[in-house]
Amino acid sequence: MIADLKPYPEMKNSGVPWLGEVPEHWEVLPNRAVFTEIKERDHPGADMLSVTITKGVIRQLALLEGSSKKDSSNQDKSAYKLVRPGDIAYNKMRAWQGAVGVSGDKGIVSPAYVVQRPREDADPRYLHYLLRTPGFAKEAERWSYGITSDMWSLRPEHFKMIYSCLPPLPEQAAIVRFLDHADRRIRRYIGAKQKLIKLLEEQKQAIIHRAVTRGLDPDVRLKPSGVEWMGEVPEHWEVRRAKHLFREVDHRSTTGIEVLLSLRMHKGLVPHNEVSTLPITAQALVGFKKVGPGQIVMNRMRAAIGMFGIANRSGLVSPDYAVLEKITTVDVTYFLRLFKTPAAGTVFRVESKGLGTGSSGFMRLYTDRFGMIKLPVPPQEEQRRIVQGIAESTQAIERTEERVNREIALLREYRTRLIADVVTGKLDVREAAARLPDEADAPEPLDEADADTDAKDATADDLDATPEETEG
Repeated sequence: MIADLKPYPEMKNSGVPWLGEVPEHWEVLPNRAVFTEIKERDHPGADMLSVTITKGVIRQLALLEGSSKKDSSNQDKSAYKLVRPGDIAYNKMRAWQGAVGVSGDKGIVSPAYVVQRPREDADPRYLHYLLRTPGFAKEAERWSYGITSDMWSLRPEHFKMIYSCLPPLPEQAAIVRFLDHADRRIRRYIGAKQKLIKLLEEQKQAIIHRAVTRGLDPDVRLKPSGVEWMGEVPEHWEVRRAKHLFREVDHRSTTGIEVLLSLRMHKGLVPHNEVSTLPITAQALVGFKKVGPGQIVMNRMRAAIGMFGIANRSGLVSPDYAVLEKITTVDVTYFLRLFKTPAAGTVFRVESKGLGTGSSGFMRLYTDRFGMIKLPVPPQEEQRRIVQGIAESTQAIERTEERVNREIALLREYRTRLIADVVTGKLDVREAAARLPDEADAPEPLDEADADTDAKDATADDLDATPEETEG
């Protein structure tokens, strides 16, 4: 179906760089001719909506569920703006990152957000696809103003200056029909590949768990560890509390000039600029914790899901993290492997304190509680052999995971490109849309990155992290 798509027979220069050539019969209009800004307020009882980068406009409750974030909105919501189904809403300070979309629900958004209502001959779903393309994001960036990128704001008067392309209404509906169908298919492909990754990860975790709690010798004599989550361990191993192996160190930066390191589930500790485009000033990093090579960093709020990493360079980490250094001769990589197992995560969750449950809410694994946890301790040389054995045993699995993840990335890139080409008139989908079978309404297939964007690697990208500003 997609391979049969052809360009439109007659094209014209739109005169707008981000749109390029568009079909001859399409309109090219400034947004002021397409949208009307809506400032309806005084609906404090309506559901809160959030404008996210990955999903567009969703109910805030759906966003907060399973997240460590809390509702930071004002108690007095009389000034919040009403959004009706079909309205377009965007986060002024994150429009250039893609925080824009059509709402399927009635609700309210922060006073700092902008609500736009499309004219009658503009299908909101078509505009949703158009305004979420990388091309529009770049145009939004060009029209955003602020001292630094984290302060850039796309004001309504500048949004109105941006040009959009508008096909005839029936053609907009055909485009939406085609893209919805293509998006569902691609999401199904991605979902199937993610199921495979999940199975591979379970297989890998089983190998790791056995190695870090039983060792590599299948015939080794075992003894009761006296610890439920650990079970039996080799007779020659010790069982010791974490405080006898590690201590927390807390050295703070006075200048903020050190390299900021970010903790990621799969990548570990990496320079912040490798995983984020948001600049951070040295002044903002004063008071952050120093970390050095060989030290373990623990995200207290996400210890239960394995958010640990080993520093391979000096730098800074969040002041809310724990920096641990060994106080005896142990292999820190062995303990990193141990800490990231689901079994260890279970005891970390039990020992965490605060509000909420699981890996969400405000549960934290404080150092005193962490220090009391009993851990298996093989002889140091055996720890090294276990680390090496795990690497050898999981190598093939990890290669397969990398290949499947590359395939998923290519599918996402293809989806992004397809949407951009269709909504800007580079491909004609009218005939293809007309041939599509009717599809019964069904829940949208889950796309992992949209659903979880790696809850394990959670950033603020999908959260209304912008402080409540006054509108201006």
